[in-house]
Amino acid sequence: MSTKLVPTPGQTVGPFYGYALPFEKDNELLPPGFPGSIRLQGTVYDGAGHTIPDAILEIWQPDADGKVVQRTGSLVRDGYTFTGWGRGAVGNSGVFTFTTVNPGPTKPGAAPFISVALFARGLTNRLFTRIYLPEDTEALANDPLLASLEPERRETLIARRDPDGGLTWDIRLQGEGETVFLDFQ
Repeated sequence: MSTKLVPTPGQTVGPFYGYALPFEKDNELLPPGFPGSIRLQGTVYDGAGHTIPDAILEIWQPDADGKVVQRTGSLVRDGYTFTGWGRGAVGNSGVFTFTTVNPGPTKPGAAPFISVALFARGLTNRLFTRIYLPEDTEALANDPLLASLEPERRETLIARRDPDGGLTWDIRLQGEGETVFLDFQ
């Protein structure tokens, strides 16, 4: 007897409902104005170049000294403890913002970066990527991931430094200038 199985339909990771995920100060790894804090901001675009109004980003990063923080309490913001993790919803304009610090290199000569996970409607799985700081060109040139990419693809992972010291980095899900996404096996 032969039985033909019908595949189960896939589900997407969004849209997101306001009562389920946000928590107080979720996008503030440090309070705005805290010594050493910076603003990380950007816009999420779809393949047609339109902004996506309801994505969620999670970031993980070392502290300013390059130490990977291993403290509990990421969901509780006390205004002093840097846990290296944050979650932020994209607003109606497609813009996200975090208050954080410039990550330090995790080992001498390494390029500092922030890890990112993106959740959005239409995606069957979350997407992973990185945000690199733009200043240390030697470390960027020696980074194994960046070195494995074509120069124009490499640029999609490097943030721009704003005049106020913050970082701007945009995400493009498809099309021209598509952000490099990582596949973890």
